Amino acid sequence: MRTEAHWYEYAIEAALLGAFMVSASAFTVLLQHPESIARAAIANGAVRRALVGLAMGATAVALIYSPWGRRSGAHFNPAVTIAFHRLGKIGTRDAIGYVVAQCAGGIAGIELARLLLGMSLADPSVGFVATVPGAGGIPGAFVGEIVISFLQMATVLVLANGRHARATGLVAGALVATWISIEGPLSGTSMNPARSLASAVAAHVWTGFWVYLTAPVIGMLAAAEAYVHTRGADRVLCAKLRHDDGASRCIFRCGYGARGGASTASCGRTAA
Repeated sequence: MRTEAHWYEYAIEAALLGAFMVSASAFTVLLQHPESIARAAIANGAVRRALVGLAMGATAVALIYSPWGRRSGAHFNPAVTIAFHRLGKIGTRDAIGYVVAQCAGGIAGIELARLLLGMSLADPSVGFVATVPGAGGIPGAFVGEIVISFLQMATVLVLANGRHARATGLVAGALVATWISIEGPLSGTSMNPARSLASAVAAHVWTGFWVYLTAPVIGMLAAAEAYVHTRGADRVLCAKLRHDDGASRCIFRCGYGARGGASTASCGRTAA
């Protein structure tokens, strides 16, 4: 793999997380703001949270399978990028580029949401969709984030490198919806340091922020280690959540070309 920066993929990663933040903001305002018709129609808070989860899961699926998501690999999460770096699938320069872009994109996305949604985004019921510890406090949020991040990354690795690779994005989105629905009251369900950073910057709320900075990385790195020890590092084919069989270039240390699943012109060490 060449060592030059891949600015187009970095820009995609920024745009993907930005879009995710706009979606999260819009659906949270729709379902949680006290003046929303949807909130008035759905009195049960658990049901509203589940609907937000479904919306965010669907957003994740759409982004993963979009042309941009297939081009960059659809990480839009520093913890995912760091885990793939540990697995040797993404070079250090690209990993740094991805993480910086993800953070910038998340902040830009929440600011765009502020422009589109106005003061409703700042209402306490929405709170710039900030992730803060719930009833279990910081210890509960820390454990919760590690557990769901571990399960999310472990599932992605098992599926993406197996017979059901095409379903990776669908299952990943379904898990996002599940975690928001059932784990949300514990930590707010982040799994993503850049996502939590964006909301914290906008809301000026840093309660337990170190949890969201560290726990997702710990959980996903632990999943990567578990996969290496049980199946071997050579079983990880690529850092893309959905590999598109050579339809777009791959900047990663990718094994699909060697297996005949993509042309070496668009995959692996010869990527432009």
